[in-house]
Amino acid sequence: MSTEKPIVTQAMINAYDEYTHLTLDRRGFMEKLTKLAGSAGAAAAIAPLLAANTASAEVVAADDGRVESKDVTYAGSKGEMKGYLARPKDAAGKLGGVIIIHENRGLNPHIRDIARRVALEGFVALAPDFLSPLGGTPGDEDKARDMFTNLDPALTADNAEASLTYLAKLDGTNGEVGAIGFCWGGGLVNRFATISPELKAGVAYYGAQPQASAVPNIKAALLLHYAGLDDRINAGIDAYRKELQAGGKTFEIFVYDGVNHAFNNDTSAARYDKKAADLAWGRTVEFLKKYVS
Repeated sequence: MSTEKPIVTQAMINAYDEYTHLTLDRRGFMEKLTKLAGSAGAAAAIAPLLAANTASAEVVAADDGRVESKDVTYAGSKGEMKGYLARPKDAAGKLGGVIIIHENRGLNPHIRDIARRVALEGFVALAPDFLSPLGGTPGDEDKARDMFTNLDPALTADNAEASLTYLAKLDGTNGEVGAIGFCWGGGLVNRFATISPELKAGVAYYGAQPQASAVPNIKAALLLHYAGLDDRINAGIDAYRKELQAGGKTFEIFVYDGVNHAFNNDTSAARYDKKAADLAWGRTVEFLKKYVS
């Protein structure tokens, strides 16, 4: 039996991106992956390397004694929102709040772990489940991804504002709130910044850019992380930069060469890039401490 690690090519990663973000369905993805890999067996071995592995989701364990965390419910725009709240256990004084906005898989173990990581950096972190209006994030990743097509964008933005209001008023917070979003969540951070005068800082990881006409409304400072190989999202960088500059907005843009969309997600073996992820994370923490601490 061969123990060699399967070779994952850029074409395979691109096919997975097409499957998770565009038009390719699961069957079409596996057919394409089989052709690229050379056999169904090779494709079956490679597919888990491209997908997220919830078994490796925890960098900060759910029972880490340094963090207090719990599931919460709070008032959304039109109904109850579910979420996950994390804060450092023995914090001195009031802390800034940070909303963690998930990818197009919903509030999964990886995002909960991100919330705990943010808490250990000295913030009160709230990871809302933006699938709450549809019943909440299911355990099946494919089902979760499909649910996003049925989300009302306006309601989603309103629920982001409701999440900010809830977090800003929590005991132990200083009323200043920022947001971090990944993939779908990065796009929501960008859009949220165009409608929320109360958002102090937004960090978007490989997120779709907002409508140019909405950029003048942005009040928050922005930190925008992009993956060098992410042609789909990167196509909008130049126009976004131009609008931000024209409006005199406070922003920073970083493009990490040679890495893929979702480079920060350490549960996806093929796309995670530790060097880029660590650099972006350090910049993110520094940025949030500047604007919401």
